Amino acid sequence: MTTFRISPAVVDAFPDTLVAVVTAAGLRGHELWPATAAAIAELEGELAEGTWRPADETDPRVEAWHAAYRSFGTNPRRVRPSVDALGRRLAKTGVLPRINPAVDSYNTVSVRHGLPAGAFDLDQVTGDIDIRYADGGETFTPLGEPDTTETPKPGEVIYIDTTDVLTRHWNHRDAHRTRVTEDSTRVAFVLETVRATRDGHLLKTAAEELRALLAPHAARVTVDYLGSDATA
Repeated sequence: MTTFRISPAVVDAFPDTLVAVVTAAGLRGHELWPATAAAIAELEGELAEGTWRPADETDPRVEAWHAAYRSFGTNPRRVRPSVDALGRRLAKTGVLPRINPAVDSYNTVSVRHGLPAGAFDLDQVTGDIDIRYADGGETFTPLGEPDTTETPKPGEVIYIDTTDVLTRHWNHRDAHRTRVTEDSTRVAFVLETVRATRDGHLLKTAAEELRALLAPHAARVTVDYLGSDATA
C-alpha cells in the first residue's frame, strides 16, 4: 500500500495545507462513465450561459497558489498551477479536454471547485510518495514527453517516489511514468488547498464529489487527508 507523506518543512512553510487523497482500486476505465459525462456537460453549459466561470488568478483560491509558487521561486504566470491553467483553457475554448474517464472526472471536480488536482497510477509508483522540497538532484520526465528529462530547482515543492519526481512545482505538471490511462486500475487522486481554514470545506466537498464519480466504476474508493486539518 502506497503511503503519502508531507514533509515537516513544507508543513512549517504552509501550515494551512490540506491534501485529499482519493484512492480507487479495481478501476474500470474502458466502460462508459455517464455521470462524468453529465458533470462535464453541466459545467460547459453553465459557462456558455454565463452563470458560472472558472476561478482565475484574481480568485482567492488561485491567488493563494500563486503566492505559494512565488515563495519557492516559481513564476506562477509562466508556470501556472494546474487549476489555473485548466480554468484558463476552459474559459477560452468553452470545453474541457477529454482525456479518459478517470482524468476527466478529476479535471471536472478541480475546475468546479477551483482546487488543483492530479492523479498517479499506483501500479507505476515505486515505494511511498512524499511532498517535499527538491534538493536539486532529482529528475523528472514530463507527461507526454517520455524522452525529456528535467531537473527541479532546489527548494521547489515536488511530489516524489523512490524513483523520481511525480509532479513539479507542487501541482503544475505530472510525470509521464505514472500517468493515468484507461488501463489504470489502481489510482490515487489528489486535491489540494494551502488555505484549509478558508477552503477546507470546499476540498472535502470536492473529494466526496470525486468519490461519487469514481465509485460506480471501481471495486473500492477511499478518501484520506494530509495536513493540519486532516482529522477534521
